[in-house]
Amino acid sequence: MLTIEAGSGPSRRWTGPAPTSGPGPRGRPAECEQLGRLVDAVRGGASRVLVLSGEAGIGKSALLDHLVASAYGCRVVRAAGVYAEAGLAFAGLHQLCAPLLPGLDRIPAPRAEAVRTAFGLLPGPAPDPLLLHLGVLSLLADAAAERPLVCVLDDVQWLDSPSVQALAFAARRVAAEPVALVFALRHPADHPALAGLPRLTLGGLDPADARDLLAAALPGPLDEQVRDRIVAETRGNPAAVLELARSTSYAGLAGGFGLPGAPESAAPQEAAGRPEGAGRVEDDVRHLLAALAPDARRLLLATALEPTGDPALLSRAAARLGVVPDEHDLTTPGGPLRWGRHVTFRHPATRSAVHRAASAPERRAAHRLLAEVTDPVHDADRRAWHRAHSIQGPDEDVAAELERRAPQARARGGLAAAAAFLDRAAQLTPAGDRRVDRALAAAGAAVRTGTAESAPVLSSVGADGVLDGLQRARLDLLRSTVAASYPGRRAAPLLLAAVRRIEPYGVEPARAAYLEAVCAAMVADRAGVVPIARAARRLPAPSRPSPADLLLDAVTTRWTEGWAAAAPLSRRALDAFGRPDSRDHAEPGPLRLASMLAADLWDDRSWDVLAGRQVTAARTAGALGELALALDSAIVVEVLHGRLPAATALLEEATAVAGALGTGTAPAGALWLAAWQGREHDALRLGRATAAHGGGLGPAVAHTAQAVLANGLGCYERALAEAQRAAACAPAVHWGLTELIEAAVRLDRRDLAADVLARLAETTRASGTDWALGTEARARALVSDDHDAEPLYREAIERLGRTGLGLELARARLLYGEWLRRGHRRADAREPLRAARQAFLATGAEAFAERARRELAATGEKARKRTSAAPGHLTAREEQIAGMARDGLTNPQIGTRLFLSPRTVEYHLGNIFTKLGISSRHEVDRALAGPFASGRSA
Repeated sequence: MLTIEAGSGPSRRWTGPAPTSGPGPRGRPAECEQLGRLVDAVRGGASRVLVLSGEAGIGKSALLDHLVASAYGCRVVRAAGVYAEAGLAFAGLHQLCAPLLPGLDRIPAPRAEAVRTAFGLLPGPAPDPLLLHLGVLSLLADAAAERPLVCVLDDVQWLDSPSVQALAFAARRVAAEPVALVFALRHPADHPALAGLPRLTLGGLDPADARDLLAAALPGPLDEQVRDRIVAETRGNPAAVLELARSTSYAGLAGGFGLPGAPESAAPQEAAGRPEGAGRVEDDVRHLLAALAPDARRLLLATALEPTGDPALLSRAAARLGVVPDEHDLTTPGGPLRWGRHVTFRHPATRSAVHRAASAPERRAAHRLLAEVTDPVHDADRRAWHRAHSIQGPDEDVAAELERRAPQARARGGLAAAAAFLDRAAQLTPAGDRRVDRALAAAGAAVRTGTAESAPVLSSVGADGVLDGLQRARLDLLRSTVAASYPGRRAAPLLLAAVRRIEPYGVEPARAAYLEAVCAAMVADRAGVVPIARAARRLPAPSRPSPADLLLDAVTTRWTEGWAAAAPLSRRALDAFGRPDSRDHAEPGPLRLASMLAADLWDDRSWDVLAGRQVTAARTAGALGELALALDSAIVVEVLHGRLPAATALLEEATAVAGALGTGTAPAGALWLAAWQGREHDALRLGRATAAHGGGLGPAVAHTAQAVLANGLGCYERALAEAQRAAACAPAVHWGLTELIEAAVRLDRRDLAADVLARLAETTRASGTDWALGTEARARALVSDDHDAEPLYREAIERLGRTGLGLELARARLLYGEWLRRGHRRADAREPLRAARQAFLATGAEAFAERARRELAATGEKARKRTSAAPGHLTAREEQIAGMARDGLTNPQIGTRLFLSPRTVEYHLGNIFTKLGISSRHEVDRALAGPFASGRSA
């Protein structure tokens, strides 16, 4: 165990295990390890100096942030160069040393006077450089006498030269002091004063890590060829990769069927710091094009329009034009292109600049060239895309080919790619019903992506034609579905009006429309589900019901006739969706409804399976709106199972999805996780945001999570108020009623608890699962007399123990232990309290763990507070990968599920083996043995 100084002075000491600063920036394990050794050396009393160099956006600042986060026990001072202050002598030095100025009274007077004069604290002529440099050195040494000192300087290329010279002087003379000086700049030549100091030069990320970064920034499917071209063209520059993901259309990235590349803001040197002229790339491209022969210009434009950078295809294009790239200085050193495994532009912004510089006829000609040289068998969808952009007016043959190839495009890039194909097909279709049908199909695919890009596609439907009754009804349903995604929108009446207009056109389209309407209303406007359900119940039943038909019947019966009547239908529907051969489990919308039905029916096993399938289906389809909902559901499942590290890993993806959607709101799963972990400040902040989201599940989930938080903290009055608000929602999350019962009993309001128990029992008895009956037994034990309570507590523990719901079982043990302790059976209480506390600690449910610790202390047992994670504690991602390895998945299989490369999985497994003290994946199961060792990883 380390014993190192922490806090603001030498009187405070760190006596726990070393805090973890996280894994560090993606793809920089060696660099993070080197910075860790640097800080360890300084803590040990040595000095260290490092010059970190690399182009803009390469990740220097992220590494400095990691260094600061890992410098526990040290005093950290920071400064960053500012271009506007580069000419102000000593501006950077003042920024760094200002916090240390009280130490001037403790260093030799001549040196202190030189520093004060340089900083303008004393009048006088410019100080002697040697005295000033010695003064800075003495000031750093004085600060290090109290605690090891880490000096971090970013953007040193913009620090004034006198400051850099003074700090370089100190860097060469701090050998006897526990001081680290870390300089970060773009090019070592920017400041010759740093020459000869230890250096770490950053290059681009490894291609596998760059692909992981792009996958994390862009959830959903991504065409592999487009992905590899992006990684090659950005040369692994993290800022360029992320900026491209933020600034390019989703369709363009997902399948390559959009604008050709990132704008100039994605260029590495433009990603941070001093702007180098927004028009520089445009000017360079204009000069380049003016100097090229016409066919060479055409080849360069074709390269810009070809999203994969396929050298074989572009070689065929060059041959057809009779162009040798080297002879036209396209691929020579200093030319615009690199011709290797991928054909890429040397500057990432050149691609889009070439595109913008071309006229519309020139672009059509380049697309025609690409269509002629694209393989009609293996790349039929890309050939159709280029062919469609090589013509200007309507062409039914080309439009029909695009429509036929849309499923192939979807396989490459998900719904966004399919929407792009169908939208272009509609534009090329002569006016008439066929054009409207294709436009509706395009709008439907675009809306299902959940992105803002769907708006222009949707608004174009019927813009230049008359819609018939069915087409108008389909359009209204699409618009109502979009309206349902906005917080606070009463979408149910709009949905009902739209589906009623579809009824005259047949039972099958009507049932499909009602299922879609119920899906939307269940999330956005639950108070309006009942009228939709009643209308759907009047539809004739199909002779051979599909799983989707069974689901519609189950959900509408549940809303119109109650739980008992719906239970048999619900089980049939869940069984149908649980079958591996069910085609319906590939569609995110019906899967979402089936997952919600499983949760409402207390069917933990079906919910676990369906939540996972829902996430997979939404990822595969590129339906980001559905993926956001699926991840929230999966996070709740993981939390209730006690798999909080897996929930944390899913939350990372959910946050990335929210960023891609531009919603500006945190995922609801973040609230649920914070509540169970007892992070009060975060849970309250997230709860306010979630409750503000309309008349759907948001308020019910928010208030239920707040009740969980308050019960964990032992704040029962607050828990009661929040649980009552949750119960008043239309409808409540019924498994949150248990929070109300627990809080009411703790406040001696047993009559209220008994009334709520009766309401809870309506759903649990209809369900009959172990989760339902175990939860009911736990709640009934709380309101029962002492004579009847014990067998109910034991029944709850037995039933919940047969589920995978680790935290629900731990809650039952905690309540049983508390009941035993209050009955003066202290010795009997210790076993369930110990088991509960161990489970809470193992999963990170800190508030409930502390509640169990207090109860154990009241029994006379000493239970130490846990102050930090154990040294071998796995990160959330490592816990997730370890669980999959334990379940027998190979590295490629794990990588496919988590959008990681096999190499990255192997790196994580190496860390896992080290932390767990094992040497192979065969030992993972033993090493992970614990309360939830049998739980499924996310």
